[in-house]
Amino acid sequence: MSFLERIEGRPGAAELRAASYRMLALKRGATCVDVGCGAGHAVAELVKKGLKVTGIDPDPEAVEAARERAPGAMFHVAHSGELPLEDGSMDGYRALRLFHLLEDPVPTIAEAHRVLRPGGRIVVGGQDYGFVLIDSSDQDLTDVIRLGLESRTVSPRAARTLRDVLLDAGFHDVEVNVHTEVVTDYKLIAQQLRAAAAAAVEKALITQDDADSWLAEQSRRGRRDRFLAVLPTLLVGAQR
Repeated sequence: MSFLERIEGRPGAAELRAASYRMLALKRGATCVDVGCGAGHAVAELVKKGLKVTGIDPDPEAVEAARERAPGAMFHVAHSGELPLEDGSMDGYRALRLFHLLEDPVPTIAEAHRVLRPGGRIVVGGQDYGFVLIDSSDQDLTDVIRLGLESRTVSPRAARTLRDVLLDAGFHDVEVNVHTEVVTDYKLIAQQLRAAAAAAVEKALITQDDADSWLAEQSRRGRRDRFLAVLPTLLVGAQR
């Protein structure tokens, strides 16, 4: 839960959520489901916009936190591939930061198609870890450590496939937007960098000395205000 709160509270997170709402383009009173809702930040904001929102997440602890944040919404503990919703019952479907956790996005997108009414809007997306940029004096080593970051997720490059998956599922008027978060505060993602370096060592991609040297450089960059990471998130919208 602390990780979810930290991610949604990071600079740029609110702008990303707002961009997804603009792509949904739903009017007051419309029904919308937020799949993989986490602690309910988006659900609460969509409720304030006058939407009838249902939040879905497989984690009961996350759903409990979301209920407290958005008491005016409906929630279910469920998997994205088996939604407890009626056919054609939703005007909008939103799912971000979900697809890198799934082995196969097809069942989830098929469920989205089922629960959306004809003409309904879908917005899906997330980070594609193959596009993450981190400045370093040793860029080759950095690229290998980025592979360590990718190894910590089930489908680290799933976001780039979502346009194809939506088209194959029968959605149309597909649009792809890129929301770019620029991070210059090392402390904001220091934990993720340490985890990426540790994963690269575990996968025998680099040595522990390599990891220690790289992390020390990134820490020095942080102290000297020379740290830079660029984190693109793909937002893919379409119509049912």
